[in-house]
Amino acid sequence: MHFSKEKTVEAVGEGLLSFPVTDFDSAGHFDEKSYRQRLEWFVSHDVSAVFVAGGTGEFFNLSLDEFRHIVRVAVDEIGGKVPVIASAGLSVESGKAFASAAEEAGADGILLMPPYLTECPQEGLVEYARQICDSTSINVIYYNRGNGVLEAPAVQTLADKCPNLIGLKDGKGDMQLLNKIVKTVGDRLIYVGGVPTAEIFAEAYLSIGVNTYSSAVFNFVPDMALKFYRALRAGDSATVKKITNEFFIPFVDLRDRKKGYAVSLVKAGAGIIGMPAGDVRAPLTMPAPDERKQLENLIETARGF
Repeated sequence: MHFSKEKTVEAVGEGLLSFPVTDFDSAGHFDEKSYRQRLEWFVSHDVSAVFVAGGTGEFFNLSLDEFRHIVRVAVDEIGGKVPVIASAGLSVESGKAFASAAEEAGADGILLMPPYLTECPQEGLVEYARQICDSTSINVIYYNRGNGVLEAPAVQTLADKCPNLIGLKDGKGDMQLLNKIVKTVGDRLIYVGGVPTAEIFAEAYLSIGVNTYSSAVFNFVPDMALKFYRALRAGDSATVKKITNEFFIPFVDLRDRKKGYAVSLVKAGAGIIGMPAGDVRAPLTMPAPDERKQLENLIETARGF
């Protein structure tokens, strides 16, 4: 771990956050050389933290050994330039194992994913998260999405129980719920926008005090992603509107054609710009040729901003 709790909070709470795809070779195995090159390229841009082996990085498709290798490579390659946040979750015991692997590899924190599959009561979700938080000394950000959505009272309870819980990432896009959480828990936590293609929610996030979000498109249009974020924070509504209308709305329309395209299109985009990361693993699928062509056109549009 390179960063203190305070420095990690500062980095994650302000600035654009990047979530690199995970590189696989033609046989579908982790490609360390390609991944190192990707991370070097990532941190050459103005990002405040890097979330590795997350949703965009196909955490759900990685074995524990692969995950451990990926986080070690990321910590080594980034070398303390910005905080490295890995992932954990699925069940209490697997969550503890992933958290332990991330801590041993030198990560500055974990993004705690929802539990696998089953529907859960609020008190059960709090206990799931508490046990994993208690198993590690590194920072934890809870990912509020899927079947793991905590309501405001439960977030407050979890924050009270777990000193190493530093933040909440919204993956639901329910602004009423998120506003309740922000107003209830206040600055005890930092808040991160995390719906797929979070830029489409960026103005709404900012209006309730959520200053940052995860940018998946940073993987293939980093300059535009940074321009959009800076315009948002500067109150440049004309630029925000132009990029939203000409890039993000068409991209979201393309993304919504098939489940899983929030990841698959990002991997395709990386290949289009000459930084291929291999194909996604099943159960995800890569875009069809006509969809890839539409993505190429959108990337050309992005280069014009």
